[in-house]
Amino acid sequence: MAARYAFIDAEKATENTPGGHSITALCRVLGVSRSDYYAWHATRPAAEARAQEEAELVGEIRVLHAGSRGAYGSPRIHAALMRAGRTVNRKRVERLMGEHGIAGVTRRRRRGLTQQARRAVFATDLIGRDFTAPRPGMRLVGDMTELATLEGKAYLATCIDLATREVIGWAMADHHRAELPVAALRMAAGRGGLADGCIMHTDRGSEYTSVEFRTLIRELGMRQSMGRVGSCYDNAAAESWFALLKAEIGATAWATRAQARADVFRFIEVEYNGTRLRRHPEFGYITPRETRARLQQDFTPAA
Repeated sequence: MAARYAFIDAEKATENTPGGHSITALCRVLGVSRSDYYAWHATRPAAEARAQEEAELVGEIRVLHAGSRGAYGSPRIHAALMRAGRTVNRKRVERLMGEHGIAGVTRRRRRGLTQQARRAVFATDLIGRDFTAPRPGMRLVGDMTELATLEGKAYLATCIDLATREVIGWAMADHHRAELPVAALRMAAGRGGLADGCIMHTDRGSEYTSVEFRTLIRELGMRQSMGRVGSCYDNAAAESWFALLKAEIGATAWATRAQARADVFRFIEVEYNGTRLRRHPEFGYITPRETRARLQQDFTPAA
């Protein structure tokens, strides 16, 4: 029906188009009432303004979506818009993203890297699939993954704080010997804030049961924790982060290990820790770094 009204609007006689037809005649020929046409005509400016505003909103959504490497779905896009001062309904964002084919990435389950040693010394599971912590520095999870480059494989080890989901320690190398997770844990400890008895939870890979790793755990006054053999759910928080990494920076091969390291550095330190929004049960959508600041403030004793 709107197309008929638009045709009448284009063909009607006006001062600028004296050769046009009368509205009455056009309505009769097209089988519409004049009152309906006039009602449509009265609302047309508002409809055009609304269409223009939605076009601008879609442009903002595309910018935020591209800035997240195509990772954000409608909940995080909505949160990012609100943080930028754009008051908009979440359902509207979801509708516009659907209409324009804008969607977040879907994570793929990764294949495990670590292998269990034959005569390993295992630690008790102190986490029990409870991947939460009341404040930073109390519970960490760690894991490793491999990245493909044209020079050969590169390996990444991480330490993630469960209170903030911030990656506080990480290391990359062309091997995945025990030195790699040791370096990641040293970075986490070097940033400070680890509580006495902080739990370090991993799988039962040989790198984590190694003498080097267990020695560092003792030196730092931490407690070691391990999930069961072959259960990705026992270290789901660390597994999930690597799925996020692969989904957001891509799983294609880099030209060199140096390029892979640079991209991983940018993703962890700039994008993920500093700008990527994550839903916190108390604070809403904020970044891991902001979560740490909020929690540290909450637990700072009054002077």
